[in-house]
Amino acid sequence: MTLTGDQYEISAGPYAAVVTEQGASLRALAHDGRPLILSHGPDEPPPAAAGQLLAPWPNRIDHGRYSFDGEAYALPINEGPLDNAIHGLVRFAPWRVAGHESHRVTLTHRLLGYSGYPFRLDLTVEYSLDASGGLTVRQSARNAGSRVAPYGHGAHPYLTLGRPLDECDLLVTAERYLETDSRSIPVGDARDVAGTPYDFRAPRRLGATAINHPYTALVRDGDGRAWIRLSDGELAVALWAGEGHPWLEVYTRDEVTDETRRTGLGAEPMTCPPNSFVTGVDLIALRPGAETSGLWGITAG
Repeated sequence: MTLTGDQYEISAGPYAAVVTEQGASLRALAHDGRPLILSHGPDEPPPAAAGQLLAPWPNRIDHGRYSFDGEAYALPINEGPLDNAIHGLVRFAPWRVAGHESHRVTLTHRLLGYSGYPFRLDLTVEYSLDASGGLTVRQSARNAGSRVAPYGHGAHPYLTLGRPLDECDLLVTAERYLETDSRSIPVGDARDVAGTPYDFRAPRRLGATAINHPYTALVRDGDGRAWIRLSDGELAVALWAGEGHPWLEVYTRDEVTDETRRTGLGAEPMTCPPNSFVTGVDLIALRPGAETSGLWGITAG
């Protein structure tokens, strides 16, 4: 048994992926053998949340403290130096396989009451590959408890072209972004990207620009998709955010000191921005018996 549990392989045409029992994480994704995301070995923990699913909140909660429906809660702090609760409660938990075909795998997790989160959720994720369209992911949650639950989700793949980000062109189809403080907590309202270093509405060279910001006011194509795209003139990889995801986090990993520094771009579809349990921005109040879901995907084009 590997550290990340059972490994579920799927493929379609030139695409192949591996999803792990631990966290239902996307451990690997390739096109014609070329990695599209930063990967890791099956007996290694995901570095810097690589490929993990984030629920019942994405990103951070300031000091792990929030109020909801008239009650105050305190979550365990798992980003000690910054005193934050980060990336939810399920990314290291075992998920159960509910269906596995050659091109598709579905996993589920029952989140029972937790310290600082006394709610019950049934979570489901489906990964499917298409020979022409690449990867599509649907993340879903159903409130299986007796009280309204605060909810948000996200995912944390790192797009890569196998070369430094500084040499890549970046596209982010979003018109506004949030500034963050030294603890990665948003400050103020969303700002217009125009005239800032964070305007990538038209593809341009990333260079040394450091980004760790949530984007919103997403500009969607005719299929309702907003895009983050890396390209180098010959190769490209892109993440799209579909229904249920009004936010995209972009992260260049500048504080990392190992050999992977600035070789992968965090491209994170989110239902809400960081600290939404505190601010209430786009926070989902999931009523008992209610369900919510969102779509995103990755392609080699």
